[in-house]
Amino acid sequence: MEARLLALGLCVVLSAALSECYSAEQQDWKIHDMNRPRPEVVSPGEKPGEAPSDAIILFDGKDLSEWVSAKGGGAAKWKVENGYMEAVKKSGSVRTRRGFGDCQLHIEWATPSEVKGTGQGRGNSGVYLMGKYEVQVLDSYDNITYADGQAGAIYGQSPPMVNACRGPGQWQSYDIIFRRPIFDGDKVVKPATVTVLQNGVLIQDHWVIEGTTAHKKKAKYEPHADKLPISLQDHGNPVRYRNIWIRELPEKGCRQGSKGD
Repeated sequence: MEARLLALGLCVVLSAALSECYSAEQQDWKIHDMNRPRPEVVSPGEKPGEAPSDAIILFDGKDLSEWVSAKGGGAAKWKVENGYMEAVKKSGSVRTRRGFGDCQLHIEWATPSEVKGTGQGRGNSGVYLMGKYEVQVLDSYDNITYADGQAGAIYGQSPPMVNACRGPGQWQSYDIIFRRPIFDGDKVVKPATVTVLQNGVLIQDHWVIEGTTAHKKKAKYEPHADKLPISLQDHGNPVRYRNIWIRELPEKGCRQGSKGD
């Protein structure tokens, strides 16, 4: 009981501190102050889904230079052809060479056009943020499975708000906004959050992630580094990916410096 009260008290203190920070931020500048620093200019892509000028390209359809095997860090063994990478059965999952925390991730995927299997056995893969928090990839077009395991689910936690899947073999997109968890020693003081749009449709709205993805187990947090690789799951199905890019986002919270500093 005392531990719970202590944790509650810590959350209240952190919330108050952040509120004071944001309030101070808002009071630093007068409305329409021309001296207020303006946002950095970023050129958007010319076409929908095209990477903006500040994005890191993780896969451009040519090679797996930004990816390694999720186990051991050796060469990624997925197939690359016709502008996409494809999971090879029993080759293992792949992960990015670099680590990421808060980010905007764009990724396009397609399940096999030839339908085989049902439920979780049909076009199964997954996008693992920080290698731990899964946004499910699955052929959920006219395919019945448990709600928190269909395409767009935060696996085992949150079903998508709607089923926005295209048919088998068709290219689909995820646009993901992810905020990493914040730890104080072994305790999580701010859980991760995720927003997901599938094919331009909002399916996860700032969902508070409950912890590391697990199968048939309650998710829980385990302390980890501020930045970790993103991984794509090999679940035995030849799922394809293309046009993968990421934007690293500034940490939320108090900005460094203010008027008069």
